[in-house]
Amino acid sequence: MEDIGGRYINPYTDYGFKYLFGTEPNKEFTLALVNALLRGKEVIKSLTLIPSEQLGDTKEDRRAVFDVYAENEKGEKIIIEMQKADQQYFKDRSVYYSSFPIRSQGEKGNWRFGLKSVYTIGILDFVFDEDKDDEEYYHHVVKLMDVEKKEVFYDNLTYIYLEMPKFKKTEVELETLFDKWLYALKNLPRLLERPAALQERIFKKFFEVAETANLPKAEYAKYVESEKIYYDMDGAFRTASNKGFERGIKKGRAEGERSKALDSASRMKAKGYPLEDITEITGLDIETVNRL
Repeated sequence: MEDIGGRYINPYTDYGFKYLFGTEPNKEFTLALVNALLRGKEVIKSLTLIPSEQLGDTKEDRRAVFDVYAENEKGEKIIIEMQKADQQYFKDRSVYYSSFPIRSQGEKGNWRFGLKSVYTIGILDFVFDEDKDDEEYYHHVVKLMDVEKKEVFYDNLTYIYLEMPKFKKTEVELETLFDKWLYALKNLPRLLERPAALQERIFKKFFEVAETANLPKAEYAKYVESEKIYYDMDGAFRTASNKGFERGIKKGRAEGERSKALDSASRMKAKGYPLEDITEITGLDIETVNRL
C-alpha cells in the first residue's frame, strides 16, 4: 500500500480527480487532457463544466453522478469517469451514462433527431477480464460499427477506455501529449517533483495546482478523507484478489462499493439533498445517512 500524504494529489481518489479536472479554476487541465486523449481526431477549443448530477425525466427515474461532465464550444457533451475498482457491469454503466446527454438533446415539436456528439471517457485503474493476456492494448476507442464492412456506422457516439495498469512507458519514452498525460495521471501520487520530460506550460501549472501543500485547510481535510477511502478500497480489492476465491472477491467489492456510497452520501448531504434522494441513489439506509 502507498503511503498516505504524498507531495501531489492522488488523481485516483474521488476528491483528487474532481478537484484537478472538475472544478472551474482547473478546467484548462480538463481541456488539455481531453484533446490529448482525442489524439487529433478533433481539437476542442473551449469547455464549459456542467453539474455532474444528472436527473432522470421523472422522480422515479434513476440518476447519474459523473466525475466530470463538460460541454465544448459545439455543444457536444463529454463525460469523464475515473474508475478505481473493477465492476461487473462497468461497460453497461458507461453506456447508460451516455444516454443522459443523448436524451437531453430531445426537443418538443417537429424535431429531426439531429444529435451532437457524446464522448464517454473511462480512466480505469484495472484491466478488462477479456484483455488480461494482451499487455500492449490499453487504449480502446469504441464506436458503433458495421460488423460486415468493418466501418464506423455512427460517428457521434464515442467511448474511450484507458486501462492504466498496462501503461508502462518510462519518462524517457514519452513522446506525445497523450503519453505525457497518462504518465502524469498514473505516477502523480509517487512523484517528488515534476518530471523533466513534462516541460509544457500546462504541466508546469498542473503540478503547481496538484501540490497538496497548496490546498486550503478545509479542502486538504476533504482530500485526506478521500485518500483514506481510496486506500481502504484498494486494500479490500487486494485482499479479495490474493485470496483467490469467490467469498473474498464479494467481500472486497462490497467494502469498496460501501466506501464509495458513504463518500457520495456525505457530499450529497453537505449540499442539502433530501434524505430520500440520498438513500435512493446510494442504496444506504436512512439511519446510516443520518449518522454521517
